[in-house]
Order: sequence, then structure tokens, then C-alpha cells
Amino acid sequence: MPPIPKDVDATEALLRDGRYVADRSLATALHLALAMGRPLFLEGEAGVGKTEIAKVLSITLERPLIRLQCYEGLDVSSAVYEWNYPRQMVEIRLAEAAGDRGREQLESDLFSERFLIKRPILTALESTGGAAPILLIDELDRTDEPFEAFLLEVLSDFQVTVPELGTIKAQEPPIVILTSNRTREIHDAIKRRCFYYWVDYPNAERELEILRVKAPNAPEELSRQIVAFVQKIRTLDLFKLPGVAETIDWAQALTQLDRLALDPDTINDTLGALLKYQDDIQKLQGSEAAKILDEVKRDLAGAA
Repeated sequence: MPPIPKDVDATEALLRDGRYVADRSLATALHLALAMGRPLFLEGEAGVGKTEIAKVLSITLERPLIRLQCYEGLDVSSAVYEWNYPRQMVEIRLAEAAGDRGREQLESDLFSERFLIKRPILTALESTGGAAPILLIDELDRTDEPFEAFLLEVLSDFQVTVPELGTIKAQEPPIVILTSNRTREIHDAIKRRCFYYWVDYPNAERELEILRVKAPNAPEELSRQIVAFVQKIRTLDLFKLPGVAETIDWAQALTQLDRLALDPDTINDTLGALLKYQDDIQKLQGSEAAKILDEVKRDLAGAA
């Protein structure tokens, strides 16, 4: 099992091994979080590669990935644990029929670990086998504030309290990655327990490098045009700007269509791979897309 990288250079190399193109500042934040045993809080627009970091760490460090996908109304029973009530009821009926256990003994049996259903957080804290897992708490901004308050114990002490069993503490704390798309602000108390990093849209040079890694079959000229086009439309007033994930999807779609370069008709036909809202698509289709493409070609020709 690979060790935790010893410095920032080794962390960058680890990410590259997982086909993740990171800038130096992100590698530094990740290195510090790993070296100091602190959660890493990644915030940024959807599709910029936040979740992918946890997946890459799971692969490169050869550790299991335990993912908690957050949503509105998420509570302890879905995130941490709950009791198996149907099985407990069966146990009560069997005990009543046999008459071999007193009330206190039955209560003790019912609230033992064999009736406990472990959800992602408890599973991550109790994980054994020599290496702590990667715990991904994805899109925390989708949850409610009461769940954030519960997370404070987990992120501070890597433990949870089950009233019937007591406090369960991790023998080896998991590597925790939290993500947020910033649809709402996360409480400062959560952020203070983590290393924080804002994952921004990449510049053109890094986005082109990402395409070379993630869409290696795309022709070089097509990739350059795609990146330049996407970089320009990110300066427009759109409802939802395309993330890196959409850039990769568009490159792969155009490669599937055997395109060697962008043209207005192809852009109009495939904008749904890049933009996810009809109002944005309508704003770009037709003359606007052709105008942006002309600018892209002039810029690339001038840079050649």
C-alpha cells in the first residue's frame, strides 16, 4: 500500500499518477491535509474536479472510498447509523415465545452491534485492516445546518456517539474530503476544522493539459479550439458556466463524431454536451457561436 506523500512534489506526482492535473497550490493544500491529518474542504463551482480528488486518492493510495452524497434532509440515520427495527421486532417475538430472557437482558441484546446498521460515516470511523479509508462528504451545501452541527464532533475528534453503545472513536482517522458547490455558505465552525481550498476554473494552459489526459484521442487542433471556445464563453453572462467536466464531455463527443476542428454547425448541434440550460444554449446558438468561433480562430492564429 503506497505511503502518504512526503512533500508537495510527491503529492503532485501522486495526482498525476491518478490522471489528475492539479496546480501547485492545490497540491500544497492536499499535502498539508494529508500530513497533518486534517480534513480538506474543497469549494468551487460544479464540474471543476472537487469530487475527483477523493476518487484519485482512493486509487493512488489504494484505500477504499466511502462516499456520503449529501442532500436536503440528510440526518444521522442516513449518514451515520440506525437501528434495524424490523429485525429487533422479530427478536422480541422470538424472545417472548421462548421466554428465556428477562427484560434487561433483552434490551441489552436488542441494542447491540448486530442490530446496528452502519452508514458511511460510522463505516469510515470503524474501518480496520491497516489503512484508513477515504471519506468523501460530497456537496455538503445541499444539507441543512443541523447536520453541519453534528459533523463538528466527527471532524474534530473523529468519533461519533451512539447513545445505546457509547462513543465510537476511529483507531486511525480516515482521510476526509468535503466538497461544496457554494449554493449556500457553510458554517465557519466546519471550515475552521479543515484546510480550505477554492477550486477555480483552470486557465487555458492547464485546461488543455487536462484534455490531453482525459480526452487523449481528440486531435490537438480540436482540443485547442475547444479550450479557447470554453474559456471565452466563461466570460459571458450565462446561467451556468461550463465546468471542466463539460469541457471533457464536449471533447469526447466531438471526437466520437470524428471532428478535426470546430465549425458553426457542429457547435450548434453539440452545445447540449457543454451547456445544461436551454436559455444558455439559445443565447449561444447561431450567430453568437459563429462570432465566438471567429474570435477563437483569430486568437489561435495570432498565437501560432
